[in-house]
Amino acid sequence: MSKEITVAIVDDHEAIRLGFAGACQEYGYQLLASAPTVSELLAKLKKKPQVVILDLSLADGSQPAENVRALIDYGTQVLIFSIADRKSQIRAALVEGAAALVTKSQQMSELFECINLVAIGITVNTAETVAAIDTDQEFKVKLSERELEVLRMYASGLTLKQVAYELQLSKYTVKEHIDRVREKYSKAGRPAPGKPELLIRLIEDDLLGDTLL
Repeated sequence: MSKEITVAIVDDHEAIRLGFAGACQEYGYQLLASAPTVSELLAKLKKKPQVVILDLSLADGSQPAENVRALIDYGTQVLIFSIADRKSQIRAALVEGAAALVTKSQQMSELFECINLVAIGITVNTAETVAAIDTDQEFKVKLSERELEVLRMYASGLTLKQVAYELQLSKYTVKEHIDRVREKYSKAGRPAPGKPELLIRLIEDDLLGDTLL
């Protein structure tokens, strides 16, 4: 399926664009275009990519929400690929319709796994979800301090083994915490099977914290 997926990327760092182009060759994706701004990308495109990879903070000063809206209006899905250090930007992009968020601290394989999901129409987050969580306590999930600590580190891109090392816990204990968190979100009707979804849940619940990533 991955060989049929067409993608494009907007990032103002040339190294990121070149690295993504190389990864597309390795994973068998068709990269249609890359550019430092959304306007430049749209001018380059000859056909619609299935997914556009979009950085949140671009050097042209454009707003993430406006960029997401422009790409969706063009007819493509949007996946945010960013350091994700500004919660307000993340939330605005997701509300405008970005299908998922992958942080730049995560593995390239995780980015492409998420692209696969977005390309077939799976949306990790919707505006309706954000609104419902803001107003309906039934969607809220109560996490212990330890669960939240583990979740923040894991969702930011660390492996289970790395989280265990940082917190001086066993890998098995860390996995238990993550499994318990996933179970809580699933019972609340907000499943989070992968890291991108877990990160989205933190953002939705305003639990991201100021020191994540």
